[in-house]
Amino acid sequence: MSVAAILPALAAEDPLASYRGKTRLLVVLAASDTDAELKAQRRFYTSEKEGNRERDLVIVEALDGTDLGGTLRRRFEVPAGEFRAILVGKDGGVKLRSASPIPSDKLFAEIDAMPMRQDEARKTR
Repeated sequence: MSVAAILPALAAEDPLASYRGKTRLLVVLAASDTDAELKAQRRFYTSEKEGNRERDLVIVEALDGTDLGGTLRRRFEVPAGEFRAILVGKDGGVKLRSASPIPSDKLFAEIDAMPMRQDEARKTR
């Protein structure tokens, strides 16, 4: 089997693999697009576009009833129907989990305390 044939299969197993080493992720799991907690998390995220960009932060929304939702719920061990906001570092590790929306100031404080982020900030000065 060629490497090209293996890569799509790996991406299907880990839909977040392409982000590793490049961006931090805020994975948001919600029951539906109308979930009040999802809407609140979106407001936090969209109100801080510059801060998100500075921290290489990307949001990944995954809803129940979708392939992505099912895959990420299994990966992060979150039962269907429950809201979760999960901060994933550039290394692919979980840095913060919350059963409620994470305000931008709390999210940024968590990211800014990471050694990799501190190195990045020093390099941009």
